[in-house]
Amino acid sequence: MAALLVVGGGSGPSGPRALTSDEANRLAITRFRNYEAHGRAVTITVPGTAGGLVVTGSVDYHGKLGYGVVHGTGRDTSSDGLIEWTATSVLVHPMAKAPAHAPASPPRSAWYSRPLKSSGSALDSSLAIALKLGSDRPDNAELLPQNGAAWWGNDQVDGHRVDVMTGPSSPDRSGTAGNVRYWVGSDGTMYRVRVSVGSESQPVVIRFDTQKYVPVKPVPGVTPTR
Repeated sequence: MAALLVVGGGSGPSGPRALTSDEANRLAITRFRNYEAHGRAVTITVPGTAGGLVVTGSVDYHGKLGYGVVHGTGRDTSSDGLIEWTATSVLVHPMAKAPAHAPASPPRSAWYSRPLKSSGSALDSSLAIALKLGSDRPDNAELLPQNGAAWWGNDQVDGHRVDVMTGPSSPDRSGTAGNVRYWVGSDGTMYRVRVSVGSESQPVVIRFDTQKYVPVKPVPGVTPTR
């Protein structure tokens, strides 16, 4: 399950306990559900010691492309603007007065491209994690409990009854069982994910269906490296 997901947090869980067969099956398909939907509307809350960032937009899990608008929280507006990203690159379009939602069609100019940082940036880690929450095939339900996935409790997200479950250890990182927490519906739909990144004391929170999904369009004239 997305090896780079590293972290935690929760809201009053009553577990942990071993997953039932049904819970393991739903956790196994939750990333596949995102892929089945083609894309999801997301709000990504990124922590930061100098103030946080909130990315409001959409992720296309077939195209492996995200697009949205960034707003600072508790900080100045120097980081505000539009953003589009892949697993390896980030395009930013600074805006002094960024809109609440990104325009359906990205502007044709004034974009700046840079590589997506694999470490040292809470924003870039959050963007990479958001893309990893979709998969073109289910995970192995039988292996999840064996590798440390667990049930932590029940909750409600925007009127949906969900189970709160933690993911298994990463294949290349021992001792990480329970480090990512998923809020999963009765049909395997993912509604929320909490993950910690780097040295930040607060987790990244990724919420789904926070607004209407808008299909992601590439920045005109730019072909980001994937």
